[in-house]
Amino acid sequence: MGGWAIAVHGGAGVDPNLPLERQQQAKALLTRCLNLGISALRSSLPAIDVVELVVRELETDPLFNSGRGSALTEKGTVEMEASIMDGNGRRCGAVSGITTVKNPISLARLVMDKSPHSYLAFSGAEEFAKQQGVEMVGNDYFVTEDNVGMLKLAKEAKAILFDYRIPLESTCGAAAESPIQMNGLPISIYAPETVGCVVVDGEGSCAAATSTGGLMNKMTGRIGDSPIIGAGTYACEVCGVSCTGEGEAILRGTLARDVAALMEYKGLGLQEAVDRVVQKRLDQGKAGLIAVSYKGEVAYGFNCVGMFRGFATEDGFMEVGIWD
Repeated sequence: MGGWAIAVHGGAGVDPNLPLERQQQAKALLTRCLNLGISALRSSLPAIDVVELVVRELETDPLFNSGRGSALTEKGTVEMEASIMDGNGRRCGAVSGITTVKNPISLARLVMDKSPHSYLAFSGAEEFAKQQGVEMVGNDYFVTEDNVGMLKLAKEAKAILFDYRIPLESTCGAAAESPIQMNGLPISIYAPETVGCVVVDGEGSCAAATSTGGLMNKMTGRIGDSPIIGAGTYACEVCGVSCTGEGEAILRGTLARDVAALMEYKGLGLQEAVDRVVQKRLDQGKAGLIAVSYKGEVAYGFNCVGMFRGFATEDGFMEVGIWD
């Protein structure tokens, strides 16, 4: 074993015109989350606890699209989703349609630990949250001024928008010059900002967690890849994976599970498996992913303009980046 390792992401697909100030804010948040995870790993916290801790931090900060700051549905509400998986015994928990739970990732953890099920959604998940006594807030807690403005823009454009932080003129320009399609329908800018964390601890145990608000102007009831085990999140004895990007393409490609399968059945190394999946399994979709292996390795891959990401390993390597 090569010691502990951690990777975080704040979404794949970044507008090349993203203002420098926004880039610096994103890097500062990723660095803060990495340091939080590093401290926890140095204190011998298990991988599953570390991924929950880090994703909670990402959900609490409104910068990326999860928890507070989540993308809005066509009705102007928030419907969040999250999943978590422990490579030890492949235990998992997931939630969808969350509207009042402050930290969806912790509710997903409770589904894994305290319920007989792996996945709860909408009113059932909210009811379970009340039973478990988790912190609840009004739906308006999650709604930011930026997102209200971007939803208005999305409705005017009759499109799904991905990045609520892109300036108006940049969004309109991108939509006019190069319309992208999802399942045959136009979207304006490819920049979803799901958050995720993958960790291997000092014992060689892997874990993964992913959380998102989904797509701006999405249909109510839409479920993406983030809460789906094997698509947006996967962890087993050999690796932990968290994906971000075009959820519909990630679902079709079972992206996270395929990384593990290539390692388990074909004997590929971590980075080789990540590269193969990004190149071969996305068809026309755009996405990215982060991964760790039981050997203490970190890897990432994406087929779009950029991915908000950060990595650290026990031997002192640390990196935070956006572009290729």
